[in-house]
Amino acid sequence: MMRSTAAAALVAVVLAVAVAAEASELKVGYYDKSCRGVENVVKWHVIKAIKADRKVGAALVRLIFHDCFVRGCDASVLLDGPDSEKTAPINIGLAAFELLDEIKEAVEDRCPGVVSCSDILIYAARDAASAMSNGHVYFDAPAGRLDGMVSRAADAQADLPDSTFTIEQLIENFKRKNFTIEEMVILSGAHAIGGGHCSSFRARLTAPQEQILPAYRGLLAGKCGAGPDPIVVNNIRDEDPKAIAASVPSFLPKVRKIEFLDNSYYHNNLARIVTFNSDWQLLTEKEARGHVHEYADNGTLWDEDFSDSLLKLSKLPLPKGSKGEIRKKCRYVNHHY
Repeated sequence: MMRSTAAAALVAVVLAVAVAAEASELKVGYYDKSCRGVENVVKWHVIKAIKADRKVGAALVRLIFHDCFVRGCDASVLLDGPDSEKTAPINIGLAAFELLDEIKEAVEDRCPGVVSCSDILIYAARDAASAMSNGHVYFDAPAGRLDGMVSRAADAQADLPDSTFTIEQLIENFKRKNFTIEEMVILSGAHAIGGGHCSSFRARLTAPQEQILPAYRGLLAGKCGAGPDPIVVNNIRDEDPKAIAASVPSFLPKVRKIEFLDNSYYHNNLARIVTFNSDWQLLTEKEARGHVHEYADNGTLWDEDFSDSLLKLSKLPLPKGSKGEIRKKCRYVNHHY
């Protein structure tokens, strides 16, 4: 009897290890048999949301970075809690959580308990990047991730690069995640879309003209003086035309009606019209500055390299020894129920 019980326990352990190992082996088309069509479900919801509000697309592109850079791509940034990652000061302004809840509910109706929130987040961010770039940014997303069970604000503060970082701090931060200086510059190009809180670039309002165009500095100062911590778009191209006409009239012909994910960030950086100190810092180091020029000159190359860098980002694993699961709800671990 004791031998039978021990054998059963051993089988259970082996099966658990096998399941964990299988889940950790990412592959394209992972759900082809277990949840056929799931990528189309995710894409439908993402496109619908972006058509209603393009800011959602920028939020999803931001989420893939803010999730994967902390404890790997495990959807830990989606967990609610008094001290979860989404409460960290560095994660101010994260959004699109309701959309991911909606997608998860639709996927659960189709395939209960099969698709992880972390895979849904990767698919959604991939599709958002594609939609925001008119299909120029795209990668085949491998799947098979498990959802993490730990989410701490302190981890986000420790792992994510801050907008006030120097170039040395930025390089070291990305190096810890096995990203090169070039890849750091490539991923920074995501600042072509989205917005930032004034509290994240307050020091830029007094930066010298060698670091920021005085007319643009004046535009930011005016917007940041309008409230306690307003949000300002990252890209001057997406600014209100009246604000540009008053501060930087020479830029008025370049204003677009919609946000667009392209290489405009690099042109803006060279013109000293970027919001964050961490953006301008890319011009202070020889290799990084060279890549800023490279991608300003070749938008097609940036599209391709950004796609590759997002793919690499999507493969960042959970810390060794971490436990994972397929959450029923993306905001809570399963034992919450």
